[in-house]
Amino acid sequence: MLISRKKSIGIFGGSFDPPHKGHIKISKICLKKMKFEKIYWVVTKKNPFKKKPTFSLNERMVKSRKAVKKIKKIKVLFLDDRVKSSRTINIVNYLKKKNKKKKLYLILGSDNLISFHKWTSWRKIVKLTKLVVFSRKGYGKKNEGSTVENFLKKENIIYMNNKFINVSSSNIRRNYHKKYL
Repeated sequence: MLISRKKSIGIFGGSFDPPHKGHIKISKICLKKMKFEKIYWVVTKKNPFKKKPTFSLNERMVKSRKAVKKIKKIKVLFLDDRVKSSRTINIVNYLKKKNKKKKLYLILGSDNLISFHKWTSWRKIVKLTKLVVFSRKGYGKKNEGSTVENFLKKENIIYMNNKFINVSSSNIRRNYHKKYL
């Protein structure tokens, strides 16, 4: 899968509450295998499918920038105020306007692919991007038969053949509260 994608950009959005080694590993795999020109970590105020973030937006931005400071091809962005929303479609539209001649790839976990059809304007998102899907523990490598997979052509979803990354922001938050509160 070593394909030249010098005119391609990866979009890795989320609350990054907090950012962790799994996010970094996924990004490094994408840079190596997908040959992206760059990856945007797009930190959102709040994920509409999750409860309020544990860490403040400022803390998450600082932690995210610190996590990737040595990786020049990863840029941390906050776009909610510019696009008036944390909805992925608005972020994709904004980045498409800023990067007109670039192909956009949306990086997500297999857990998100299952519920992707619940995202605002998901059909528009997949017309503007290709999905790069990473396996998440408990969600299988592929979600055969998911609403999104049935809608898309095979070339619109790129499944990364990755080992499960045994770290999640949820576990970090759970253990943080146990340990420090």
